[in-house]
Amino acid sequence: MESRETTGTTPTDASAGSNGTTARTPQLRDLFQKCYDFTIADEVKAKGLYPYFRPLEENEGPVVMIEGRKIIMAGSNNYLGLTADPRVKEAAKKAIDKYGTSCSGSRYLTGTVKLHVELEEKLAEFFGTEDCMIISTGYQAGQAIVPTLVQGRGEYVVSDKDNHACIVVANLMARGATANVERYKHNDMEDLERVLQKIPLEAPKLIATDGVFSVSGAIVNLPEVVRLARKYNARVMVDDAHAVGVIGKGGRGTASEFGLEKEVDLTMGTFSKSFASLGGFIVGERAVINYIKHQSPALIFSASPTAASVAAALKALEIMQQEPERIDRLIKNASRVREGLKSLGFRLMDARTAIVSVIIGDQDKTLLFWRKLYDAGIFVNAFVRPGVMPGHEMLRTSYMSTHEEWQLDKIVSEFGRIGKELGII
Repeated sequence: MESRETTGTTPTDASAGSNGTTARTPQLRDLFQKCYDFTIADEVKAKGLYPYFRPLEENEGPVVMIEGRKIIMAGSNNYLGLTADPRVKEAAKKAIDKYGTSCSGSRYLTGTVKLHVELEEKLAEFFGTEDCMIISTGYQAGQAIVPTLVQGRGEYVVSDKDNHACIVVANLMARGATANVERYKHNDMEDLERVLQKIPLEAPKLIATDGVFSVSGAIVNLPEVVRLARKYNARVMVDDAHAVGVIGKGGRGTASEFGLEKEVDLTMGTFSKSFASLGGFIVGERAVINYIKHQSPALIFSASPTAASVAAALKALEIMQQEPERIDRLIKNASRVREGLKSLGFRLMDARTAIVSVIIGDQDKTLLFWRKLYDAGIFVNAFVRPGVMPGHEMLRTSYMSTHEEWQLDKIVSEFGRIGKELGII
């Protein structure tokens, strides 16, 4: 459909007024005009610099096939390298043989199979919580928690400004239900306290934060979040999507990393990273999980995770517990690259997780850098506006326990070569 200007009138628009004058004809606006005006993606494609929606033809973990070429994958969330593990794939195949390709219903009605319950029990045991609820995606887990628990005019969600989009959207849903949404500066505990001080002490509150922030890889200052929560009558929810399988005892995430397992009220996460699958989960007190199960539209009105996805996550959880050395290798691999890039003079986001983000600070250079890495056989993620603030454009890399040293060294080497070529280092 072509872009169009609509200037037609309705009969009432053109009719004469009671005093004999003609009513002003309003300019009609097309809802889709913003779509026709959106040209930036096509402009970047025309330059050969478009880094998004590139289809993988094969996926072996650290190496993928794109456009007929073998490429080192340094942008995946496959942290423990289990997506291509034969044991995980076999578990998914067996689940399909037993339950079919779809559960054909919501968890609330006909879509729960025994595998769902088994995984919930094992995750609750793994995290040392009373109960667990699994849901179709990690994104939906945030939407199951925030607007379900924070609803009334006198209730508040207090959210880090750098939280993942699933929490940001969940906050908007809560606000739409008349709840109050407050935000504080990223990982800034003084600002968090300032925000909490503005809210009546007696008011129910939920502090929502990422455990490991997805863009930078930074870890939340959880001890201070917990201290302030107790001081100001707030509950704590942590999104551990990028933390589980990466930090904490045996990969148990942020609360475990700080020894605060009993102080975090709700932890949510995803199966699409360390668990090599698709889906989301929430762990916490039995009464709270039970309430969310029976009150959350995100759960009640969504088809349940497929049996294959659940079986894959179950097997990945089992392997993670049996092979904790995978977590050690993951952190070692990311540290190898981080130290290599630092030694070359790159500006990095402060982190010690599986994510290593390199700040380029210019949109055109970021996209060109991405393309040169791609041509050199390395795939990373380009973060540009509006995903990041101007001046913070970056290349986000992330690592797997299954990356080999030569692959990591090639990544560092190519970053150095291209960084010098573009005048970044």
